[in-house]
Amino acid sequence: MAEKNTFYITTPIYYPSGKLHIGNTYTTVLADAAARYHRLLNEDVYYLTGTDEHGLKIEQKAEKLNMTPKEYVDGMAADIQKLWAALDITNDGFIRTTDEQHEKAVQKIFQQLLDQGDIYKGEYEGWYSVDDEEYFTESQLAEVYRDENGKVIGGKAPSGHEVELVKEESYFFAMSKYADWLLEYYHTHPEFIQPETRMNEMINNFIKPGLEDLAVTRTAFSWGVPVPSDPKHVIYVWIDALSNYITALGWSSEEDALYQKFWPANVHLVGKEIVRFHTIYWPIMLHALGLPLPKTVIGHGWLTMRDGKMSKSKGNVVYPDVLADRYGIDSVRYYLLRAMPFGNDGVFTPEDFVSKLNYDLANDLGNLLNRTVAMINKYEGGVIPELQTGATEFDADLIKTAEDVIEAYNGYMETLHVSDALAEVWKLIARANKYIDETTPWVLAKDEAQAATLSSVMAHLAAALRVAAILLQPALSQAPKQIFEQLGLAETNLLIADLKFTDLPTGGKVVAKGEPIFPRVDVEAEVEYIRDSMIGGGKETAAVKKAKEAEAKVDEAQPVAEDIEFDEFEKVSMKVAEILEVSEIEGSKKLLMFKLNDGTPNGRTILSGIKAFYPEYQTLVGKKVIFVANLKPRTMMKKYVSEGMILSAEKDDKLVLTILPDEAVPGAEIV
Repeated sequence: MAEKNTFYITTPIYYPSGKLHIGNTYTTVLADAAARYHRLLNEDVYYLTGTDEHGLKIEQKAEKLNMTPKEYVDGMAADIQKLWAALDITNDGFIRTTDEQHEKAVQKIFQQLLDQGDIYKGEYEGWYSVDDEEYFTESQLAEVYRDENGKVIGGKAPSGHEVELVKEESYFFAMSKYADWLLEYYHTHPEFIQPETRMNEMINNFIKPGLEDLAVTRTAFSWGVPVPSDPKHVIYVWIDALSNYITALGWSSEEDALYQKFWPANVHLVGKEIVRFHTIYWPIMLHALGLPLPKTVIGHGWLTMRDGKMSKSKGNVVYPDVLADRYGIDSVRYYLLRAMPFGNDGVFTPEDFVSKLNYDLANDLGNLLNRTVAMINKYEGGVIPELQTGATEFDADLIKTAEDVIEAYNGYMETLHVSDALAEVWKLIARANKYIDETTPWVLAKDEAQAATLSSVMAHLAAALRVAAILLQPALSQAPKQIFEQLGLAETNLLIADLKFTDLPTGGKVVAKGEPIFPRVDVEAEVEYIRDSMIGGGKETAAVKKAKEAEAKVDEAQPVAEDIEFDEFEKVSMKVAEILEVSEIEGSKKLLMFKLNDGTPNGRTILSGIKAFYPEYQTLVGKKVIFVANLKPRTMMKKYVSEGMILSAEKDDKLVLTILPDEAVPGAEIV
């Protein structure tokens, strides 16, 4: 039997000086999606994460809490592992730099580099940031403090953390002698650093100006791995931390089977702020040790807030457990993977989170599943019919969409462009929803001669959902299983390898009544809930109580509208329009301005108070809607003229526009 391909992916090991937020969680969920994907390709996968537990900051934190450093990191490591378990993270290993095997291996690495002349003793004087565990030259500081004579007395690191002047005996790693080798390696291995812009940063900012030797020990604190031959020195964080990727596999130990099988790593996944350490220090260190280099280091962007990076002092930190407890694991996983573009920063907003939950998950995916299950029950006795293609003129395009999506999805997932991969899956979901409108099953059901066609339509919808569920397995840990359960499909043949639309199992019996896998939520209440949790840490403040009250609200009987005569109804002219532009109106929290193609040369402008329901209002561009065409124009906010009304459906503080099929022609009468 041929050996399986292997895939080894790592996250950075997290510094447990505080509770992890959704920025840290993004890295872990992204790596988890990659690991799940490669398992679904039937590969042998090893996924590693862990904690970086040494250093002055940990020593100081423990002291403030009247604990030993080991007691402190034991508790933090347990909390982090509990968080990853709660988010269905499927890591195979969890490395702690306080593990005995790791510490012994770090000492071996240091001694080898010392023996072969790559490490030497000297004295270091420079600016040190405790929070960053990093030294900086004066020119590297983002801000410099000077006394009245112009002498530098302090400053801030690029991260914004304060630095202090440190002067102490230190061992140095002779990085400078490997600069030319590293530059050549970059040029011959362009895939080593992704995205490409990160490589340019390393070359222009650190190598070309002159690569400096790296201080690799400290004597100012004791919480670290001691140098065997000079124990007053502890090994500085980057040799200690970076080596975890091989020590976790058993490198240099008698039990090194994992190292032999999985090294070199396929992907080191790191935030952009630590790309330098992983693409300069780490490859030089491995090269000096005579070991293979990882194949690719991906430096992803930050998940930021509107006002910059997350910070407890700003009161803008979002914690994943707060979101998961209220909205479910998959909502958090989907948001993180969908909202972050490859290599670039993403911006978290409560509005965007709720929008993706309501529109992508509840409306698009959830509604497709609900409608399909209901129709198979109604028209097919609850049994998925055999897939027969070509019964309608729309079958071929649905199948072609699925085939194209599968191909594009695999290309994106191979390179960890997971946001783009998910966008492909939503193309299939959107096409399946459109397929329902095109084939009109409710019309086919009225004609017994169309029974075979109706069965074919139901099978095509089930097949589209099956493909979507299989492709969503790396990103979502629960919804794919729920889709299979509601469709009555056995959880077999769920591999992504060789996935085909037409491989639909027949005879599966759908559930009698499908439950929404992603219930819609009240926009205003939930946005406020998230904002409040950012400030109050998820405590039951006024906004939280308001959200719970909205959630528990019981439907009340709607008042019966007064009857009107037909001739009164005939006075209302309703037509089709295409949305050309949507924009906000300065000074208004509710209004959006719509520029419409209504079939006339000049079009028309309509103002609508639906801003709260469509925070991502740009997604409405290109949609076809119904509007009241003969409503008397009115002036709003003293200077804007609204020429009609766009129709929407509203109940229980939820509102959606009436969206028409793409075939609807602007200007057509609604009759």
